[in-house]
Amino acid sequence: MKSKNSLLFRSRISERKYREIVKYFVYDFSSTQIAELVDINRNTVNRYITLIRERIALFQEETGELDGEIELDESYFGGKRKGDKRGRGVTNKVPVFGIKKRNGKVYTQIIKNASRAQILPIIKRIINKDATIYTDGWRAYDGLVLDGYKHYRINHSKEFSNRRGNHINGIENFWGWSKMRLAKFRGVSRKSFYFHLKECEWRFNNREKSKKELYVTLLSILRD
Repeated sequence: MKSKNSLLFRSRISERKYREIVKYFVYDFSSTQIAELVDINRNTVNRYITLIRERIALFQEETGELDGEIELDESYFGGKRKGDKRGRGVTNKVPVFGIKKRNGKVYTQIIKNASRAQILPIIKRIINKDATIYTDGWRAYDGLVLDGYKHYRINHSKEFSNRRGNHINGIENFWGWSKMRLAKFRGVSRKSFYFHLKECEWRFNNREKSKKELYVTLLSILRD
């Protein structure tokens, strides 16, 4: 069946069933639940969900430059801590750098480590020089003022915020929300983690929309 939707164009399922998969994906149902509701093999459902996540990831990477008040932070996903080791560079975990515009969208990127060499190019690519940046005291953020940014730090060993609004609560809330959501999968492979991460980013950025609005938004993305 020929359709404006590029994913459906090569599909062997009907447009009605395809749209049902998209709808139940928006409702965050599992592939098993979707397969039962749509009456399609679960492997077929998984294939479409993978394609949907890949398209969402491409869309999210088109994030434009962010300005205003921006929070930066890194977090670590997956794996388990060994012994008492804590902090940056935790073994067996995937490091992710996050940028959050206050009262706005979030952008994430998987990084090799939390070094300045990894983080600074992302900051320069995503954040406008007129922005005001808030971070914790991690040394990778040293010198942002010299790079042309207005920069404030919060010392987590002493406080989590202060009267001047120096905090990174927004991006930390996103980390917590994402980890709670991903926990339901009971483990995400490193191969597919990027696409799950971008799905979390997309859902968070559209959290104010109703399910119906989100469904329409996703159909629009899938048509591109």
